[in-house]
Amino acid sequence: MIELEELKSKIIESDEDSLIAYVELFRPFDLAKCVEKLDKTEQFKLMGVLPPDLSAEILEYLEPLMQYRILYHLEETMTSQVLNKMSSDVVADMMLAIHRYQAEKLLNHLPSDYRQKVQTLMTFPEHTAGSLATVDYIAARSAWTIEQTLQHIRKIGHDAEITSYVYVTGNKGELLGVVSLKELILNDPKTEISKIVTKDVIYVLATMEQEEAAELLSRYDLVALPVIDAQNRLIGVIMVDDLIDVIHEEATEDIQKLGGSQPLTDTYFKSSVFQLYRKRIIWLLVLFVAEAYTGTVLRHYEETLSEVIALAFFIPLLIGTGGNTGTQTVSTLVRALAVGEVQFRDILKVVRKEVTTGLMTGASISLIACARAWFLGVDWNIGLVVGITSMTIVIWASFVAAILPLILHKLKADPAVISGPFITTLVDGTGLIIYFTIAKIILHL
Repeated sequence: MIELEELKSKIIESDEDSLIAYVELFRPFDLAKCVEKLDKTEQFKLMGVLPPDLSAEILEYLEPLMQYRILYHLEETMTSQVLNKMSSDVVADMMLAIHRYQAEKLLNHLPSDYRQKVQTLMTFPEHTAGSLATVDYIAARSAWTIEQTLQHIRKIGHDAEITSYVYVTGNKGELLGVVSLKELILNDPKTEISKIVTKDVIYVLATMEQEEAAELLSRYDLVALPVIDAQNRLIGVIMVDDLIDVIHEEATEDIQKLGGSQPLTDTYFKSSVFQLYRKRIIWLLVLFVAEAYTGTVLRHYEETLSEVIALAFFIPLLIGTGGNTGTQTVSTLVRALAVGEVQFRDILKVVRKEVTTGLMTGASISLIACARAWFLGVDWNIGLVVGITSMTIVIWASFVAAILPLILHKLKADPAVISGPFITTLVDGTGLIIYFTIAKIILHL
């Protein structure tokens, strides 16, 4: 692992050859993490002496604004070389993040045809397949022979992100199929690639949501997905590493939502205290207001509590059990919905499965609750109330937590918003109503 202080001393004390030799011992990702922590002058000096290939790899792990700042302070020739070595999807993201006049200056460093492709990527909305696509792939015409295709690979393959597959296109750029490098090597060089092309290609539309693209790639174990426009023209390819980032981001977002907070737009340590406050306060206020009805329920049953004060001993136990049951069910279903294991049409199966599970867990908890009541020395009939209530609340919480995420998913809303705290708040009040209703029936209050 590279040490920051050692890198700083090398930048100050070493000559260019020694510095390059030292830096090349480490991986670009680790170097990028150190570059983030360097002073601006140290960043400019280091990136200005590194080979363009290595500089481009390091820049791809940095934030867009830092990428631009470093490229702006490099010599013009170096800026052009580094920019042309960076992945096209990374370049497009950077251009969208900076001012359009700054972007225009940088785009002028790209060859005209490449510049047009990058500008096309910039037109797709954020979080769509088109916004993730790279134009650094290899395409071949259907009329080419294998020998012509291999010559084309040798010519541009160094700059391509993927060389294991060649995408076959027609005269208007429409996607016709795909050929693996293995097929090209094993067949006669004089054979036209139209004879060996695989036409059944899994692709995505540029306007498709990135989560759907990630699910498709995961389902079929692909390393890349071709992206086409409405006219079936190939505009780029999404690499598996980009979609892994999408899966990671979506999982992080769902976890934060399940905790009753709006997802962070940046990493934890890059988020300020005010940002954390702003993300959390809205949900906390909503839940605070919602919890007020729990107090209303208690006020309504004040007379019942005054008659049998021992009922109050078990309130935290019962509402806590209901909330925990709901949280477990919601967490399981939100993830199942996210990976496509469960659909709205499965609602009856899900309810039956969760209610049956709730019946079994509720029965177990009911026995423990009765034992707890016995240890506290309360009357047997109060223990019976607690036992029946605990099982009923667990079944009720299982039912509510099973049905709400599916309904939200059907309404095109994010099911993760039915978070643990929300379910807990909902079950708290309804659980108290169930508790006191059962108590009034059994105790004849």
